[in-house]
Amino acid sequence: MMASSTKNLDPAFQGVGQKVGTEIWRIENFQPVPLSKADYGKFYSGDSYIVLQTTAGKGGAYLYDIHFWLGKDTSQDEAGTAAIKTVELDAALGGRAVQHRELQGHESDKFLSYFKPCIIPLEGGVASGFKKPEEEKFETRLYTCRGKRVVRLKQVPFARSSLNHDDVFISDTENKIFQFNGANSNIQERAKALEVIQYLKDKYHEGKCDVAIIDDGKLQAESDSGEFWVLFGGFAPIGKKTVSEDEHALESTPGKLYSIKDDQLKLEESALSKAMLENNKCYLLDCGAEVFVWVGRVTQVEDRKAASKAAEEFVINQNRPKVTRITQVIQGFETRSFKSYFETWPASTGTAASGGEDGRGKVAALLKQQGVDVKGMAKGAPVNEEVPPLLEGAGKLEVWRINGNAKTPVPKEEIGKFYSGDCYIVLYTYHSSEKKEEYFLACWLGKDSVQDDWMMANRLANTMCNSLKGRPVQGHIVQGKEPPQFIALFQPMVILKGGVSSGYKKLIADKNVNDDTYTSDGIALIRVSGTSVHNNKAVQVEAVATSLSSTDCFLLQSGNSVFIWDGSSSTFEQQQWAAKVAEFLKPGATLKHAKEGTESSAFWFALGGKQSFTTKKVAQDTVRDPHLYTFSFSKGKLEVTEVHNFSQDDLLTEDILILDTHVEVFVWVGQSVDPKEKQKAFEIGQKYMELAAALEGLSPDVPLYKVTEGNEPCFFTTYFSWDGTKAIVQGNSFQKKLSLLFGTVFHASESSARSSSPNHGGPTQRASALAALSSAFNPSMLKAAAPKPSRSSQGSQRAAAVAALSTVLTAEQKAAQSEGITNRFRSRSPSPEPPVADSDKTDCTSTEMGDTLEISAGESMEERRSEENGADSEMKEDSPVDEDGSEHIFSYEQLKSKSTNPIRGIDYKRRESYLSDDEFQTIFGMTKEAFYQQPKWKQDMQKKKVDLF
Repeated sequence: MMASSTKNLDPAFQGVGQKVGTEIWRIENFQPVPLSKADYGKFYSGDSYIVLQTTAGKGGAYLYDIHFWLGKDTSQDEAGTAAIKTVELDAALGGRAVQHRELQGHESDKFLSYFKPCIIPLEGGVASGFKKPEEEKFETRLYTCRGKRVVRLKQVPFARSSLNHDDVFISDTENKIFQFNGANSNIQERAKALEVIQYLKDKYHEGKCDVAIIDDGKLQAESDSGEFWVLFGGFAPIGKKTVSEDEHALESTPGKLYSIKDDQLKLEESALSKAMLENNKCYLLDCGAEVFVWVGRVTQVEDRKAASKAAEEFVINQNRPKVTRITQVIQGFETRSFKSYFETWPASTGTAASGGEDGRGKVAALLKQQGVDVKGMAKGAPVNEEVPPLLEGAGKLEVWRINGNAKTPVPKEEIGKFYSGDCYIVLYTYHSSEKKEEYFLACWLGKDSVQDDWMMANRLANTMCNSLKGRPVQGHIVQGKEPPQFIALFQPMVILKGGVSSGYKKLIADKNVNDDTYTSDGIALIRVSGTSVHNNKAVQVEAVATSLSSTDCFLLQSGNSVFIWDGSSSTFEQQQWAAKVAEFLKPGATLKHAKEGTESSAFWFALGGKQSFTTKKVAQDTVRDPHLYTFSFSKGKLEVTEVHNFSQDDLLTEDILILDTHVEVFVWVGQSVDPKEKQKAFEIGQKYMELAAALEGLSPDVPLYKVTEGNEPCFFTTYFSWDGTKAIVQGNSFQKKLSLLFGTVFHASESSARSSSPNHGGPTQRASALAALSSAFNPSMLKAAAPKPSRSSQGSQRAAAVAALSTVLTAEQKAAQSEGITNRFRSRSPSPEPPVADSDKTDCTSTEMGDTLEISAGESMEERRSEENGADSEMKEDSPVDEDGSEHIFSYEQLKSKSTNPIRGIDYKRRESYLSDDEFQTIFGMTKEAFYQQPKWKQDMQKKKVDLF
């Protein structure tokens, strides 16, 4: 029997987990108390917290992760309460959550991904009666900032001894935030630190403070550099990085499995296999750096609590570092990390498969029998089939068949016919909405084709891709797994038996078998399925009655006769499509129609006699959420690490990443990747697919793509909230982030359009000030910008030069503000440079070249963009925005892309937003709110239909 305390679950957990997102409780007086959303992301070192993350799984089920976070100063009793309450919360959710123990400073990537860009570690706790940060006097703090995609922000003593050459530091003072980039620090960590600075600026400075970037060992812009070092008592060499015991990376070891019974652990001696895990037991999997607790789906809640406690004691008894991660998984909801310690992980049969309704219901029913009042079991809304994003139409389509060592062009009238014994190269050239020429290059590999043709197709496609400077999206597509964007290129697409290439003909001759290649005058049966441009391929099947299906239409070709057979459950669209396929294969042929149940004897005779056939619809592949991975090789073996809650910002230009949607696999290659590594994209993709096939049941034949940065197609970007402006920013990760967050880095002398105003200092005045500054600075000497000027003549000269330039820049800023324009950056370059055209601004000198930049206070990216587009704004006849910031309303006739009376100055990518609510409802059949809740690709398709794209 269960303890009575589990029968009446904590009131704080009633009704939780019924919407996607994050819910947090803090342990107060040994009870979970819901945390105000305003305090999400703040974690006090003296407290313990429980964090529930709810995500939407496919098929209507929710998926849950529960984390209990333990501050470094929390009491043992509070920590124990958090662990126990975590198990209770899991029971409230139906007993299927993954549970994680998180220790302050050593949080998992998954946990940190909920709080972007970072969590803020704070001293104190509820028991010590802490004050809210806004009630405290501002305290100057120094942080280390580590992590490329999730940030581990750690406060360190504000002293020069805390600095080193290997890390990135953030010094947060009352009026200015400094970023110090150690000389050996990681480019991507530097970029991530900029996001943290923006966050600190907005959250704790009301957006009103300056920001400066200090590069270790580079002292050109001495005023900021000097100001930074003054904070530490003046410049002096800094020491090497010292690694504390807690910072040593824990190594993973081959998994050892222990069964747990009556608080005792028994080592299982056999090689790890899924079959060893019994559904009425709990197990501990020791992997060195991480310890997993696996609980069978029919275990008691008390057993689960005992297993969790056993794991804590195991870590202590084994003298493992206290930061050893502990994760608890339920049968049927195992993480990829857990499964990776097993050689293979066979697909579930009858267990609680991830997201499965049947398994979920069994778990809920079982826990209810145990006396647990199960809450949070509500289903998500059923997912309707949606049209996926397709490539832009009206492009140029070219197809070649592989023939020996060469490729033979397929005649235009034959494009759309694919033989299963052949391999093809398909090149589609089109223009995206940005009017940029794009390429989709794919190899189609017939299931009966020879290996030599597969290799030749890949080799020739690589040559074509290189000739197009690597810009095409390059895909490997295996027969039977054609993706929707590929099928949509061919109207129709028909897959026929046999082959016409020399490689296939040789194969047939060598095997001495009959050649069953399709001919227009033989007997052939072709199934026509699908009702839309993205799924309506036709496939030749065995010409026997058992091949028929009530859910589809079929073409039966017998000599000069062509029958169209309509299954009783087929649609009108399928029937129309069947006629189109018949015309494509046998132009001008007389068609004979036969509905299921009204067939003639001639029809059955051509099929070799009447037989029974299926009336059931073929099951579709399971749809699952997409996952993004980084990878590494250990002793030749591919190891992957998931990027949780991924976004476009996780596509770092120095990296190669893998996006797995379970129906397609993309290998994304950043522009800054080494050219030799870029060539390995498909090899990496193949190794990943082999791994995912063993652990996740991924089909080995799903399409595999190589996508290069800046050339991402719509069917890739649909998995992100994609911002096209990010894709065009050049530079390394740090330079990109600097430009995106704080605007373009200006050269010293900006465009004369903004300098020629009488209120400005003018280009001549600025050039003079810069020239004076240049002559005053001597790079071989260090100057700290102390509050009082140096008594030396050289110090006075420098101070005067800085003051002169400051006067000019201040005047310019005031003038710009009076015009509603605010300069994002002010260059600190010591020497004047010629004016730079707007198109060249992205190539400006960055801090990677040694500049230290100061970011002005309280300005937004939108203001920066409005400044850059100032010239255009002056030419607009119709302002789309009123003085109060609200947008004008225009008529549908004016907003259409083919309008005879177009509106100038609007955002052409958001034409629909200028419609009135009533006209929007009339045109789209829904409210604006409902429209913008749809995926972007779906919005775009609807906008195209009504000429608002």
